[in-house]
Amino acid sequence: MTDRLFYRDSFVRAFAANVTDIREASRADGISVWQIALDRTAFYPTSGGQPHDTGVLRATSRNGAILEAAIESVEEDESGQVWHYTRKPLQAGTTVEGEIDWSRRLDHIQQHSGQHLLSAVFARELSAPTVSFHLGETVSTIDLATAPIARHTLQRIERIANELIAEDRAVSVRTVERAEAESLLATGDLRKLPEREGSIRLIEIADYDLNACGGTHVRSTGQIGGLLIRSVEKVSRGFRVEFLCGLRAADAARHDFELLGRAAGTLSTKPEEIPAAVERLVGEAKAAAKERQKLLEEVATYHATRLVVEELFQENLRLVCRMFADRGNDYIRLLGSKVTASVPRTVALLASTESSPARVVLARSGDIDIHCGEMMKKALADFGFRGGGSPDLAQGDLPQDEVVNFLAIVTRELRAALIPHRTSL
Repeated sequence: MTDRLFYRDSFVRAFAANVTDIREASRADGISVWQIALDRTAFYPTSGGQPHDTGVLRATSRNGAILEAAIESVEEDESGQVWHYTRKPLQAGTTVEGEIDWSRRLDHIQQHSGQHLLSAVFARELSAPTVSFHLGETVSTIDLATAPIARHTLQRIERIANELIAEDRAVSVRTVERAEAESLLATGDLRKLPEREGSIRLIEIADYDLNACGGTHVRSTGQIGGLLIRSVEKVSRGFRVEFLCGLRAADAARHDFELLGRAAGTLSTKPEEIPAAVERLVGEAKAAAKERQKLLEEVATYHATRLVVEELFQENLRLVCRMFADRGNDYIRLLGSKVTASVPRTVALLASTESSPARVVLARSGDIDIHCGEMMKKALADFGFRGGGSPDLAQGDLPQDEVVNFLAIVTRELRAALIPHRTSL
């Protein structure tokens, strides 16, 4: 089995090893992805909520040429073997120099150790156990089995965690047999224990937390470099806390400050005055929206009156059929309602081609015996599209090049349904 160097020291960046096995993992478009096993490795495989390391393996040929194999992924199989995924094959027996991507490893170390610390603070202060952990590319989260958490409580938890980071408490690693781990769990010294046999690797934050874990960690809490709680949301098992540690937290703070600066510049105000400025703008926007709706109602009322005057009764039916290229979906719906509410025995069949797909609306006055929703649904279904609505008003969408044909067909159907057939004497 591979000697896992990261178990003893998470800060190993480079190492020497021998290739013990190689196999083809996949092949597509003539390109193979290879799995390489080593006798020892500092590359961490994906497990326990922590992503894998990346980096490079270098092999030197007899003539001095150096072959570099980029490690794109690292996984552990069911038997416990660690496999390094690369697109360049290395023969078994080859001596290699491995180098991990240190910026990625440091990030994972800070986030994972920060998670241990944050989970411990939640457990101690709120009796809120962590039920899952996810270390993502940009943010990390823990799911807590707990009731809703007040904002001031979150601020207190964050402060305690950062005080413990500032104290630079030692973080140590040790391995014990399962019986000893179970004894520690029974006495309450160990926070939780995985369902596995054999020896158990324990991570201890001095005088504060002891937890079983196979991940990479800092040597002292000061190396976490600060912790920032970003948000909390409800999930099925409780609440999900999103947080950042170390360089991620610094990058996020810088990004947020730049956004605040840009927003302040746009609003011509100071950063601390942005909330008040936004509230003022929201209020103004709501007032403007109400005024716009009022004006739209007035315009639609005048427009409806004009359409009614333009379209005369024919055999006890007024059928207003129009297509608009400069009117939006909301407007033609409102216009249809206004037309059919103003006079009796009236049907409005309107279309808007302002955007794609086009919107069609069918409305009727209360004394017309048709069901607009059913008629619209059937008419659009004949074109392969969907729509519907209430007896009084219905709508649907279809491609712009089908609108003219659709209006002609529905107009014929409306006349056939609403104008009695004449019988010759």
